[in-house]
Amino acid sequence: MTRPRPLVPRDDPGDSVRVVGEFGVIARVLAQAGTARVTDVGPGDDAAVLRAPDGRVVATTDVLVEGRHFRRDWSSAEDIGRKAAAANLADVAAMGGTATALLVGLACPPDTPTTWLEGIAAGLAEECAPLGAAVVGGDTVAASPGSDGVVLSVTALGDLGGRAPVLRSGVRPGDVLAVAGRLGWSACGLAVLRRGFASPVAVVAAHRRPTPPYAAGPAAADAGATAMCDVSDGLLADAGHLAAASGVVLDIDRAALVRATLEPTGPLQQVGSALGVDPMAWVLTGGEDHALLATFPPGADLPEGWAVIGSARAAGQDARVLVDGEPAEEAARAAGAEGTGHVHF
Repeated sequence: MTRPRPLVPRDDPGDSVRVVGEFGVIARVLAQAGTARVTDVGPGDDAAVLRAPDGRVVATTDVLVEGRHFRRDWSSAEDIGRKAAAANLADVAAMGGTATALLVGLACPPDTPTTWLEGIAAGLAEECAPLGAAVVGGDTVAASPGSDGVVLSVTALGDLGGRAPVLRSGVRPGDVLAVAGRLGWSACGLAVLRRGFASPVAVVAAHRRPTPPYAAGPAAADAGATAMCDVSDGLLADAGHLAAASGVVLDIDRAALVRATLEPTGPLQQVGSALGVDPMAWVLTGGEDHALLATFPPGADLPEGWAVIGSARAAGQDARVLVDGEPAEEAARAAGAEGTGHVHF
């Protein structure tokens, strides 16, 4: 990679990507990036070089599209950066690993202010820092002519620390189903924003900046978790991924789920009451909280932060998800939700 050219002065009235140029933008973004603990060669060459202590590398990618995954009038640049990082860091945790580095691809209109991109970089760095991870490279391109939106692609790399990866396909009949982290908060915050409000602050903040329980992933792996995934598309939808991959029935205990996720006078109940919405719709089908969903052997000592919400049994011919013995689709419909979770296409 060519070395960055000198920066355009910050007080230039045209402080945009078009004026500053690709390498000027890269220099400003990397100034916010921090340093990953595993870095041998950082940004500035054709590729970074990272140590892989475990000998294996966990890798995952997510793409965020303006207007679909974020809105600049709802979220600050720092919010968007943190959200983009969280979506990937949670996937690494769901494998039982710890994130080590991020690679970032960015497509944006030429008139995008470089200060906004620096905010994205700062948000990415803030989310990574507690894990010892950082942005170690990436690419920037101009968006297609006529496009006024930003596309942000983030790839996370991680380390398993000597553990076996925890797959979606390991659920066994008799296992208990458990969750760590919030469910429904991001969806509740989105509902608030769509109605033109910005409070309760807690749920709006949860939508803007999800708080995945990163440490719960490796802890679950150490405790013998048999399968795991993050909840990005909704509890019912993502439980369905575990059920399908493992060939089992997962039966969610509604009362246990309520105890684990809904405070009697908490913000989800408050917003649900104000909007005339059953908050269970958000809990069952809301995505982007990036909680972790896992199964454990019966009788296992669950790590701190994990709560049992159901169980697994043999599927016969139909792997599926139930709620109190009823099909997931019926449970979602009864709560007033459209479908069992997010559908990309």
